[in-house]
Amino acid sequence: MNRVYCQISVERWQAPVLEGTSIRLEPLGHQHLEGLWEASRDPRVWRWLPVLQPETKHGMQTWLDDALARRAAGLDIPFATVSQETGSPIGSTRFLALRPEHGTVEIGWTWLAPSTWGTGANQEAKLLQFRHAFERWDCQRVELKTDELNEPARRSMEDFGAVFEGIHRRHMLVRDGVSRSSAWYSVLADEWPDVEAGLLRSLHA
Repeated sequence: MNRVYCQISVERWQAPVLEGTSIRLEPLGHQHLEGLWEASRDPRVWRWLPVLQPETKHGMQTWLDDALARRAAGLDIPFATVSQETGSPIGSTRFLALRPEHGTVEIGWTWLAPSTWGTGANQEAKLLQFRHAFERWDCQRVELKTDELNEPARRSMEDFGAVFEGIHRRHMLVRDGVSRSSAWYSVLADEWPDVEAGLLRSLHA
């Protein structure tokens, strides 16, 4: 694939603010630093993320700068997950593994403050991202992956209808050298209507 063509294709994959009922996904920016720092203080937030928990606000700034650098390079599209009620960030998520030439993308790097767990914020964020990928970008496939041992995330993916594709053994090194095997899931374009219905049911339950 011609490199120039790939870059043009990636640039056409843009994501504005994605508005939901209880949350919205805002393109990540420096204005979100303070809120994300406050939302991320519980060590449970970082249990399954690839990096160690930032122990200082400067460390959180480094995390944010890295996310923005990856966006500038056309690698990821990161968001702050913002409460509609308070206007404050409660977490973050991203599109990554952008492959517009193949019509595929990954949803990942998702985390939320523990106070929002069980409120539907995660399901609504996924709904907004899937909807944008399938209905605006015309994707054929959306991927998700998590640590093989992350049972809550795996149950959540299976509950909304993502298909388990297998374990990539010793797939990556995380948190300064821990070897992680990754569980891979996906949703295909023709499966999206059923997945959308499942996410909406869970939101209204």
